[in-house]
Amino acid sequence: MSSPSQHAPSVQSGASLARNGVSIPELRTMLKGQVITPDDAAYDSARAVYYRMYDRRPAAIVRVADASDVARVVTYAREHGVELAVRSGGHSAAGHSVSEGGLVIDLSAMKGLEIDADNRTAWAETGLTAGEYTNAVGAYGLATGFGDTGSVGIGGITLGGGIGYLVRKYGLTIDSVLAAEIVTADGQILHVDADHHPDLFWAIRGGGGNFGVVTRFQYRLHPVDSIVGGMLFLPATADIVREFIALADAAPEELSIIANVMVAPPMPFIPAEHHGKLLVMAIMAYAGDAEAGERAIAPFRALATPLADMIRPMRYPEIYPPDDEGFPMLVADRTFFTDSIDQVAAETIVDQLQKASANVALVHLRVLGGAVARVPAEATAFAHRTRRIMANVVALYTNPAEAAIHKEWVSHLTAALRQGEPGAYVNFMSEDGAERIREAYPGETWNRLTAIKRRYDPDNLFHLNQNIPPAP
Repeated sequence: MSSPSQHAPSVQSGASLARNGVSIPELRTMLKGQVITPDDAAYDSARAVYYRMYDRRPAAIVRVADASDVARVVTYAREHGVELAVRSGGHSAAGHSVSEGGLVIDLSAMKGLEIDADNRTAWAETGLTAGEYTNAVGAYGLATGFGDTGSVGIGGITLGGGIGYLVRKYGLTIDSVLAAEIVTADGQILHVDADHHPDLFWAIRGGGGNFGVVTRFQYRLHPVDSIVGGMLFLPATADIVREFIALADAAPEELSIIANVMVAPPMPFIPAEHHGKLLVMAIMAYAGDAEAGERAIAPFRALATPLADMIRPMRYPEIYPPDDEGFPMLVADRTFFTDSIDQVAAETIVDQLQKASANVALVHLRVLGGAVARVPAEATAFAHRTRRIMANVVALYTNPAEAAIHKEWVSHLTAALRQGEPGAYVNFMSEDGAERIREAYPGETWNRLTAIKRRYDPDNLFHLNQNIPPAP
């Protein structure tokens, strides 16, 4: 991946001057959307991303109005050799949503949504967040599964796969994608689906932002009106961690679970005597009949007396917590797939979390299977269909001088927990490096993606991502 310094000299002053090869007056003349520069009052808020440790200063942020604006910015960046970042919700864990000295295509003003409730489909522009989309289609008792955070942009999470609260019942987000509108590196606006540019349609379902700027997705909608869901807090011993994951694996497909094993923070609803002790914080969603949902969740409640039990019947959009303003802490993390959490793995998790020195340390576990595994591995660019568990080891800290300590803790625990073939979930990757990107796209998936990259982006204009370079 090229570094920003290779694309951008230092920023010049003056709103009317070129910045890093970018003519601000020219951009403002050619575009319908808003061009935000360092001289504008909105600049600092516009360049801020979710992970506040990334403090980059682009030459300009273009809040595009439509696909034609996107095409003009893409063409401009290509012709002028300017680095290009693409931002849907700004949640890239690697900071790819903003460039140092280049241009940012900010999709946040593109929030068009066309819902066909009768045919259970929706065309959605990629400036929408998962929460906005879910609330809008939820009014019809319908849903598409995204991730676990409502403020995430639908563009990025969809391109990387999408593992959320409906994953076992309805699969990954990409399994509900029917078509897309995408601006490619040559400035073309293409409609892609199974019959039109099928190679590109295959690649954008899991291959990330490597192949262009998706401006709209057509999604399949599923009948999900109410669920049984919410948070369940249990004390965490090795036995409980192991049994919890085993129960999640054996649960009906209607039940999708996110389990975080961590030291209890001083939350007001957790008894004070449990603050500072290990717990399992589980977010659960049963997409089906309420009575059946209560039966499915009962074995988890029976593992131990819950420290807090917030599970209840609710409308599906309520599963998303309120949006926040961004994440201020530094992060060391590693995403991987594993095949089980046996007794040894559970004991290792408990032991290492008790030894962690980060402000917050956790092991994040999502049991897959169900609808995910029924899609052939070669059907999309997400190649990990048969893996049982997606995991993430995370250390959150505030002192930059401690970075090496926390990264070493993350690496050590990851190595102890990994089983089977290497693998990585691209949406959870941070600055992991080229070897880890290959783990996200193993074997023939990688070869196929690099060939498609060569066809649609031979000069690697779209390189601020978990980058797949063009095949030679």
